[in-house]
Amino acid sequence: MEFSGVTRSYGAVRAVDGLDLTIATGGTVALLGRNGAGKSTTLTMLLGLLPPSTGTVRLFGGTPEAAVRAGRVGAMLQDGKAVPRVTVRELITFVAATYPHPMDVTEALELAGLGEFAGRRVDRLSGGQAQRVRFAVALAGNPALLVLDEPTAALDVEARRAFWRSMRAYARRGHTIVFSTHYLEEADEHADRIVVMDGGRVVADGSGAAIKRQAGGTLVSFDLAGAPTGPLPGLPGVSAVEVRGDRALLRTTDSDATVVALASLGLVRGLQVVPASLEDAFLTLTSAETAPAAPVTPAVPAAPARPAAGAPSAKERA
Repeated sequence: MEFSGVTRSYGAVRAVDGLDLTIATGGTVALLGRNGAGKSTTLTMLLGLLPPSTGTVRLFGGTPEAAVRAGRVGAMLQDGKAVPRVTVRELITFVAATYPHPMDVTEALELAGLGEFAGRRVDRLSGGQAQRVRFAVALAGNPALLVLDEPTAALDVEARRAFWRSMRAYARRGHTIVFSTHYLEEADEHADRIVVMDGGRVVADGSGAAIKRQAGGTLVSFDLAGAPTGPLPGLPGVSAVEVRGDRALLRTTDSDATVVALASLGLVRGLQVVPASLEDAFLTLTSAETAPAAPVTPAVPAAPARPAAGAPSAKERA
């Protein structure tokens, strides 16, 4: 999969602005961003449902439309209405029959957590169950690339866990999964690679650990015990200071130097040093005051998962 100099505008609004992004076959990639960051537009162009205003989108070496017609892409989008008067199994059987090499229908139902609902009418399902039907539809063609837009938005906690168990099993077969989500912990736990978008551009690209380390830094907190906060912003490595009651929270790029400086000031009561979370890094990257001028990338890019036998080569970009 390759985006080269892609833009997409809606009138005067540029939803995607100069996107350059390549994802090799294999692995799981999360697309993160605030509302309006360009995630859904990017996925829509990837599926060939929307042409770029400028630039090119390539999928498996050809156009997205060709890849979709060949049955190499499955998608689970946020919209879509229930099909009336058909059961879940009937729907998935019909969808599978339109693909050249479909997944076994029972397997697709089980992966989507729909085994017990196979005989139920689609238009009589709950919101979470209907979301699982969309997942089963996406799986039905046994696609090499699975594109998921907010896949767990309507699922409860247990259903979300089951969904990611299924996704891990599917990825282990050598398939590529690209998903957007607002659940940062899901991206951190399940994605091999995270791409953060803001204002239609990529502002960070790498593993969760790399992004947290480079954009989030380290958090140092301690009890103020009435000490003045004026000197804190000038301490070595400190990039941000927050006071919560009688505790100070410092974001630092050099925790050792910061702690030494705090010790010299006698500010070590209740001292805690913890790595920043993905949420901390995300807020830093997407804040107008702190967003970096250039994308944050890992020092050593993570290698993609090894494709299973028979999967497209790494040269065929997904």
